[in-house]
Amino acid sequence: MTNQSKRFVGLDVHKHYVMVGAVDQDKQTVLTPRKVSLVEFENWAKKYLRPTDETVLEATSNAWYVHDLLKPIVERVVVGHPPHIKLITAAMVKTDKRDTMTLAKLLSVDLIPQVWVPPTHVRELRALISHRRRQVSHQTQIKNRLQSALHRHHIIPPEGKLFKAANRAWWFELELGSSEKLRIRQDLLMLDHLAAMLKETATEIQRLSLSDPWLEQLPYLIQLPGIGLSTALVILSAIGDISRFPSAKKLVGYSGLGARVHSSGLSHRTGGITKQGRRELRAVSVESAWVAIRYDPHWRRQFDRLAGRIGRHKAIVAIARKLLVVIWNVWFHKRVDRQADPERVARYFLAWGRQAKVYSQLELKASAFARQQLDILGIGQELSRISYGAVYRLPPSTLPLVEEAATPA
Repeated sequence: MTNQSKRFVGLDVHKHYVMVGAVDQDKQTVLTPRKVSLVEFENWAKKYLRPTDETVLEATSNAWYVHDLLKPIVERVVVGHPPHIKLITAAMVKTDKRDTMTLAKLLSVDLIPQVWVPPTHVRELRALISHRRRQVSHQTQIKNRLQSALHRHHIIPPEGKLFKAANRAWWFELELGSSEKLRIRQDLLMLDHLAAMLKETATEIQRLSLSDPWLEQLPYLIQLPGIGLSTALVILSAIGDISRFPSAKKLVGYSGLGARVHSSGLSHRTGGITKQGRRELRAVSVESAWVAIRYDPHWRRQFDRLAGRIGRHKAIVAIARKLLVVIWNVWFHKRVDRQADPERVARYFLAWGRQAKVYSQLELKASAFARQQLDILGIGQELSRISYGAVYRLPPSTLPLVEEAATPA
């Protein structure tokens, strides 16, 4: 073979090594499977891989490291979807060498079901969101343990917030065994440490909300009822790039909120949601739907109509799906929601500015920040003040005052 011959290289990536093998366009083996340590893989790739090679690997925990390493070296790097590849390549005999050559052969005939490779800023936000989710989960576990201790000993807790600092003395004065007291004391200490870490994580999330590219995308989501700053960032991190989805239907399918369908011959039936997609996007959509029906009359009316026909649980899933369709429309087309009330949206933006401490980061007052976001959406030019706890005076809009400020979604 000449150096110009195209090779299709399969990579079976593991924790400590990569199994590498390659075939040519006729699916003939040109590189027999070999094991390369991850420590030595970068030098090996630069020495033996060619600029005309195409490579494939499955999406695993360290797939992005290998992808970024290979991208400047070879012509193409494909990251495959593991469950879909498994459906294609199901076999009774499974070894690393077989898997590697199967990946290479599938790539040579362009049969690899690909996944989207998120850019670095999306990966960082996803990692931070996941980190915060783990912290919240750990905090919940500790609180549950403490509540369980009270339940075991038939102790009635004081009214109000049980875990606030003012109740620490009450916890320490409980008449319990020494080992039980030790566990309670250590759980309370961990709760305090977690509270400090959660505060630090929240500060970093707020900082990211005021940085590109999230700052220019967040107004289109925060304008919607039920979606606050943290919720919006979870949605942004899960979706990454809205242009990947040419229709709202594709986004609904990606979230796993689409209905199961079986249609064959004379049989046609639908079932529950597929749950095939990003779990956090599905969960946050349902969470946002509950908030939306609580505070927004438009969504409440839709929910009540559906709940009377199909029940509350199915109705809230349907509302979550509708909300996701609205998210696609306003974000994909960069437009204002047709149900948006400018005064209410201004309060959302004011809350965002105060929460993210825009004065310290952007040297802007929260009211000036809210006006900037309103101008991005093209609404609320007539607003001069907003009541949000106190009365905030908004700077004049830079946009002309017109009846129809923006095309509705």
